[in-house]
Order: sequence, then C-alpha cells, then structure tokens
Amino acid sequence: MSPASGRVVSVIIPVLQEEEALPRVLDHIAALPGEFEVVVSDGGSTDATCEIAEAHAVGATVVHAERGRGRQLNAGAAQARGDILLFLHADTRLPRNAYAALVRAVERGASGGNFDLMFDGGGVFAAFLGGIYRAQRYARVFYGDSAIWSTRATFDRIGGYYDIPVMEDFEFAKALFRTKRLVRLPGPAVTSSRRWRKAGIGRTLATWIAIRYLYLLGVSPDRLVKLYRVVR
Repeated sequence: MSPASGRVVSVIIPVLQEEEALPRVLDHIAALPGEFEVVVSDGGSTDATCEIAEAHAVGATVVHAERGRGRQLNAGAAQARGDILLFLHADTRLPRNAYAALVRAVERGASGGNFDLMFDGGGVFAAFLGGIYRAQRYARVFYGDSAIWSTRATFDRIGGYYDIPVMEDFEFAKALFRTKRLVRLPGPAVTSSRRWRKAGIGRTLATWIAIRYLYLLGVSPDRLVKLYRVVR
C-alpha cells in the first residue's frame, strides 16, 4: 500500500521530559513508508523536548496540554488531520509495514485495535513479557505500549480517552472492544523493556495487577497513579 491511498495516519506521541527518547522515535517514523503526520503532545516538559520536536525534519506539530496522558492524547487528536489516529509511546517502534497494515485494516471495515507486541532485549525475559501481553489481549485487555489506533470516526464516537492519570488506555481499549470491529495487526511493534528490567519483572507485574484490580474495585486513579510511578 503506497501513500497514494490518500489516507493520512496521524501519529500522536504524548511526551514529558523526553529529550533523549524523542529524537529516536521521530527518526524512526520519518524512515517509515507511508503518509504519516506526527503530533507531539507535551505535558509541560522543562527540558529540550519541545525544541527537538519543532526542529526535527519530520515536521511534527507540537501541542501543549495539561499533564496527564489522557489529556495529552485528546489534545493531540484534536489537532490531528488524519482519518486514522495512532497513539504511540516514545519508547515504542512500529513495524515497517505499519502504514500499509493500518490502511488495509480500515478499508476492510476495522474501527481500531493495536499491534502485536514484542519487547526489546531478546532472551527468555523479553519472550515471557510478550507472552503476558498476548494472553492479556485474549482476555480483552491491552495497553498503550502496543500502539493503540482507531479511525477518527470511532475516536469521536467513543469520546476519546478518559481524563484520568492512569488506566486511560485500559478504558479506551474497552471502548474499542465494544465496537466489535477490532483488529490486532501482526507487526510486531517493539517496545522497551527498560522499566521491567529496572524494577524486576515480579515487582512490575504485581504492581500492574494490583493497579488493574484496585481500579476495577473503584479505587481512584488519582491514588493509583502513585503505584504506577513506582515502576516508571
């Protein structure tokens, strides 16, 4: 699928103090075939993040929003011009055929979805993490590091992301599942295993399970975000 399809994929990247990671992800997107628009949604960085985004050859639009991933993603989507919205973390890389896969899925009637996910670093550790994520997807759960995407029409219909400091991607995925036209693209997308290796897989996994089930039990996201920061 070439850019001649006429579709624009808007890649929306939420950032906060990402002066090290941002140049690499922008270089990555610039090298991919397809018609991409890049929107960098900044939550108040005080380092060189915004300057890097504005100066990069990819021609990113920089949006300033209140801190909070849900707010930043909504603000970025509001400025995006593409009819396919892809929400990308700064430490995740798309497969080279991402544009073609997205356009093909939408033209076949998909409303949104995510990518199959692989963790970097290789070995048993990364393979185990990938297995956890695949199992969660079968349980109708996925998170933002797997490059969530939706059509513009679907995003508007479900009302975008919740304005909460954690679990916004969980809720957005739930809303996408309700459309019944979800597609997991094979990819894989590749994301960093840094925080898992730094905090330890046992501690990180236990924290994520605790956050999910405490959230489902009604604990406020404003309280849960303190647990989330433990493994950042």
